[in-house]
Amino acid sequence: MTDEPDHDLEAQDVRARVLDAAVKLIGEGGVAALTTRAVASVASVQAPTLYRLFGEKRGLLNAVAEHALATFVAQKAAVEPHPDPVQDLSDAWDSYIAFGLANPAAFAIINELGVPTSASPAALAGIAILRERVLRIARAGRLAMPVERAIALIHAAGVGTVATLLALPLNERDGQLSSTARDAVLAAILAEPATRVEDTGIAPLAVALGSRLGEAGDLTPGERLLLAELLDRLSSSA
Repeated sequence: MTDEPDHDLEAQDVRARVLDAAVKLIGEGGVAALTTRAVASVASVQAPTLYRLFGEKRGLLNAVAEHALATFVAQKAAVEPHPDPVQDLSDAWDSYIAFGLANPAAFAIINELGVPTSASPAALAGIAILRERVLRIARAGRLAMPVERAIALIHAAGVGTVATLLALPLNERDGQLSSTARDAVLAAILAEPATRVEDTGIAPLAVALGSRLGEAGDLTPGERLLLAELLDRLSSSA
């Protein structure tokens, strides 16, 4: 017999209490309010426990952001995609902005303190979900630019929108900013649906073919690489 399972549960409970305390402190006073003494007091733990679980302050900050972001990403992954891929992306934008405004601490830690996306499993999972949404638009022949550029544009605009709104007092925030930014991004990345095949621009066709290149099983690696390069050039021709 061993007490290890009980110890594991106890450690998880302590970790959860510390994260809740950290989120509370950051929400009330910003990242500057997150001191070892304050967290230990609110979570009712000793300072050495914090170092054992999270290491230095940056480790705790990362854990706070990862916890909030992982919860949000899991919720996104569980939602059935809208049949219309454009509407699906529009809904995803709205949910991301709502998350950022409701979780200013996590948003600040991830974006303002420069926590690298590559160091965050939850951030990587979120980008993967965004990539799949953009790929659905590309496969429908509606994407007017390369997939990775569209992803970067959406991410940059979303982060900028949340940061701009959070910088303002609640009563001074522009209620139309998010929808205006969303519509501008969609206008930039989308190609107009063509009523005839011959009316379709070459860039959306190239993007659509590139998004399905992995399905072409008869190509050699060299042929696949060459075709991908050519399609990427054509998709940037708009």
